[in-house]
Amino acid sequence: HLALLASLFHRHAHLHWCRRAYRGLGQLGDIMRLTSSFIAGMLFAIGLAISGMTNPDNILGFLDIFGDWRAELVLVMGGAVVTLTAVKQLTTSRRRPVFDVKFRIPTRRDVNPSLLGGAAMFGIGWGLGGLCPGPAIASLATLEPDIVIFLVAMAAGMLAHTKMEKHLEKGS
Repeated sequence: HLALLASLFHRHAHLHWCRRAYRGLGQLGDIMRLTSSFIAGMLFAIGLAISGMTNPDNILGFLDIFGDWRAELVLVMGGAVVTLTAVKQLTTSRRRPVFDVKFRIPTRRDVNPSLLGGAAMFGIGWGLGGLCPGPAIASLATLEPDIVIFLVAMAAGMLAHTKMEKHLEKGS
């Protein structure tokens, strides 16, 4: 989600690879890419809402394994893993994606302090707020103050990270 926010603020030029990649497919490729992204995003948001993942109480109940644990989300996560596995097999069995000139699969596999710290902060935020970025964005349509505050705080954290990263790069 940092990549999306950074792209919106035009901070990192290397995040705009998709614009360059789709030039080879022309305007129709751009339209199809945006349309398929929109449809995928809507399916994701609908799935989050139907499964109860946009309700912080459900998430906090799931995380409360020593209290009144709500185990239903295990089925939601299991269904997500099965679906991802099937779609990944179908997708990567192709020579190239439908709306791009090549697959863009991350190759970085190292575990570093930044990754561990970010994962810990994400987990703490998820546990305290009962939301992570995807469900929070999907819940924005409700305009509930807690959701808006969460998203504003998340955006502020992302911007602070970007500024801190730039500051650290200048110092080295």
